[in-house]
Amino acid sequence: MDRVTQILEAVVYRPGPTFSELARVLDAPKGSVHGFISGLLANGWLYEQDHRFFLGPAIFALTLASGNIRAGHVTHEDLAALHQAAGAAVFLGVQVGDHLVYVAEVGSEELAGFLAQSDIRRPLLRTAGGKALLVARRSAEREAYLRRQMAEDPEAVEEFLAEYEDIRRTGIAAHLRLSGTRLAIGTTVRNQVGEAVASVTLVGATHDLQPRREELDTLLLAQADAWSRRSLTAREAI
Repeated sequence: MDRVTQILEAVVYRPGPTFSELARVLDAPKGSVHGFISGLLANGWLYEQDHRFFLGPAIFALTLASGNIRAGHVTHEDLAALHQAAGAAVFLGVQVGDHLVYVAEVGSEELAGFLAQSDIRRPLLRTAGGKALLVARRSAEREAYLRRQMAEDPEAVEEFLAEYEDIRRTGIAAHLRLSGTRLAIGTTVRNQVGEAVASVTLVGATHDLQPRREELDTLLLAQADAWSRRSLTAREAI
């Protein structure tokens, strides 16, 4: 635990250290440092870019679970504006391994907020945002994921395959929860080079959202596109 804490603190106070720099900070053999870093990367506590390390989305998911919100290039104000326009709860999520991790939310009802904060890491196939991100992945990556899931959740794989073409065509994925009483509508948020880096999802009562699907789909796509076209650089990784 001391080693893990040292790594995370080093990345917090001096973002972007290299592997060699972290090894010097820990004053430990590179083999053991590599093991610690690999575990943190695999579980979303760190992410690597250009051979440098930064805090990963799982850190921000814990902030969501605590009731606070951290934002990357999508701000709290952005999510609040979308919530106001849609009349539905808004969740921002990122992919961590085979899961979707929620990193921010605005406007959730008590039940939805409790579920999001208690279950921040969910299988991609069991969320609207996760499905949208999965469709945006490269074919080889997506197929490898689906093969892994066939043994654990074949029903979800079959449902996704049936929905795939529609999600690819429209850019919108949907998912029903709680015996169909809650509806989630999600799409991807892309960076300036077109890579899907996050998902944004509207969640509410099915009887409220379903009659407004066309309006909400259009709103969600327009807002995600506007975020993706921004010229500013993210303050935090998402």
